[in-house]
Amino acid sequence: MTATLAETEAETPGLGERLSIVVSDSLTIAKRNVIKIKRVPDVLIFTTLSPIMFVLLFAYVFGSAISVPGLEGGYREFLIAGIFVQTVVFGASFTGAGLAEDMQKGIIDRFRSLPMASSAVLVGRTISDVVINIVSLVVMSLTGLVVGWRIRGSFLDAVLAYALMLLFAYALSWMMAVVGLLVRAPEVFNNASFMVIFPLTFLSNAFVPIDTLPTPLRIFAEWNPMSAVTQAVRELFGNTSPLAPTSDAWSMQHPVTTSLIWIVVILVVFVPLAQIQYKKSVSR
Repeated sequence: MTATLAETEAETPGLGERLSIVVSDSLTIAKRNVIKIKRVPDVLIFTTLSPIMFVLLFAYVFGSAISVPGLEGGYREFLIAGIFVQTVVFGASFTGAGLAEDMQKGIIDRFRSLPMASSAVLVGRTISDVVINIVSLVVMSLTGLVVGWRIRGSFLDAVLAYALMLLFAYALSWMMAVVGLLVRAPEVFNNASFMVIFPLTFLSNAFVPIDTLPTPLRIFAEWNPMSAVTQAVRELFGNTSPLAPTSDAWSMQHPVTTSLIWIVVILVVFVPLAQIQYKKSVSR
């Protein structure tokens, strides 16, 4: 019996080996998703065209109608951070859409039959979304420079701004994963995710200063995670003005800290929920 226990313990992989398996399997799934995007370039094309359209539309249509006092680049510099955050939020929805599609086609059942870590599908899926968002941010940054946006903060602050947006998008990917595993089809997911993303985007400081909103909406916007990330990015890029009206809410006075708190909360809540729903879900 002692020999049998010893053999069992020897066969059981240690913590380091289990982590290595999870990382390897997750990277394999992420590579599969990235290759899929390469083979269907329409997804990447429209993903990059959408933010370009938003930048040009808001910059040239609303740029002269909305005033941001004291900001050297005017409304265009105020706008870019909001467009950045909006785009990575929409980019996070690829996780849910991809999972919904894989569920519908039975690919998730195929993954379950393979000798791989159960968490690899979700981790790999969310990692591949980060790649899409990096491409989108590069395209938007170049477009922003064309319309007059400039980074006026330090290099390290700019790096932190980009990292903060990617972390926020990664956290939201897990939220979208839960939605994608709950719905019955990718088309349903598109409608469901829109109901989440739309209020987060437009009831925030992404496109207009918070003080212009009615009191109930202003309070919601002040504690909206997207407002915190947008304000943090503006400050890190140096796209703020002491003459522009600001909110006294703690979240807006400490946007970087608030953003990090929101990221941790979203991950703590939705990573376990996504894992539980993944084990319960059945391909339809």
